Amino acid sequence: MSSFEMLANQVVEGTITGLHKSPFHGFSVEFAEHRQYNSGESTRHIDWKLFGRTDKMFVKRFEEETNLRCRLILDCSSSMYFPKMNEPSFDNPNKIVFSIYAAAALMSLMKKQRDATGLSLFTDKINLHSHAKSNSVHIKYLFGELEKILDQKLLNEDQKTDIPNSLHQIAEMIHKRSLVIIFSDMFDDYDRADKLFQSLQHFRHYNHEVILFHVVDKKLEEDLHLEDRPYKLVDMESGEQLRINPSEIRERYAEMSAKIQHDLEMKCGRYNIDYVRADINKGFDGIILPYLLKRKKLH
Repeated sequence: MSSFEMLANQVVEGTITGLHKSPFHGFSVEFAEHRQYNSGESTRHIDWKLFGRTDKMFVKRFEEETNLRCRLILDCSSSMYFPKMNEPSFDNPNKIVFSIYAAAALMSLMKKQRDATGLSLFTDKINLHSHAKSNSVHIKYLFGELEKILDQKLLNEDQKTDIPNSLHQIAEMIHKRSLVIIFSDMFDDYDRADKLFQSLQHFRHYNHEVILFHVVDKKLEEDLHLEDRPYKLVDMESGEQLRINPSEIRERYAEMSAKIQHDLEMKCGRYNIDYVRADINKGFDGIILPYLLKRKKLH
């Protein structure tokens, strides 16, 4: 097992341990493996070892009964490489590194649950769209694809975003009902907001369940936590430059950021999309639980 996969497992194990110490005590990561025995049905598949430990009868659930199809979608455009740093890491990530480890953690949990998992990567086009499978060779391949992005470390310049078109394409490529999990900073032209929301709704049109992890660096992107001096800002996708002094725009900027986030959250609520704000400065604690709750609901 690579160190990358070990860190992903570490996120999973830490979260599950936390759940057992929280109000979710008893919320088991293994809930997909058994179901309660119903009186009158065949006793052929009762797990007698579990009966011996718990004095309760549970039936083993087979792969075709337990499998959920999951689709991980990762935005790999240049804005996801913010903030620019020499050595982004698990402990000090930028948005792309955070998203990779978060996706890998979910993939590790899906592997434990025997869920069929597919991966899609996009910029202004679809860079990868795998089938959804649950076998170990396929999952190893997906970990490898994520690790390739991680190994690039630094920004690949001029990787523009076309979120609406990319998500529309991916929605058309998913042929069976799935749990769709998206990692993106949702940076696109604000005047195309309606198109962005339509692309999210496209997944719901095909009856997919959707979790959107809105990846942000709140401290820098929303709070403008910068020294009060002149800065030259450079758009990581277009190269456009803008000179600012944070003290002159901070209040108005914070209002606009809050409005954009509120609009996104409200539209997601309208379309029954689970919206999760993922601040890269707060670690991975909020990543696993939304998946577990959605999965439990679907089963």
